Amino acid sequence: MTDTNRIMAIAGAVSALLAALAWIQDRRRIRRRNLDRVGFMPWTAIFFWALMSAVLLLGLSGRALLGGN
Repeated sequence: MTDTNRIMAIAGAVSALLAALAWIQDRRRIRRRNLDRVGFMPWTAIFFWALMSAVLLLGLSGRALLGGN
C-alpha cells in the first residue's frame, strides 16, 4: 500500500466517523423535546457530504489495495 492509498484510507475512515457522528446528532435534533431549541448545525448536509467523501475515498483506496489501478 502506497502512502497515497494509506492517506486516502485514513481520510475515508475519518469521514465515516464524522458521518456517523452527524447521523447521531441529526436523530437527536429530530427527537428533541423542546421544539423551540432548533440549533444551528446543518447535520443533514454534514452527514451527506461526509458519507459521500467516505464512500469515494474508501472505494478508491480499496480498489488500489485489491490490485486495481
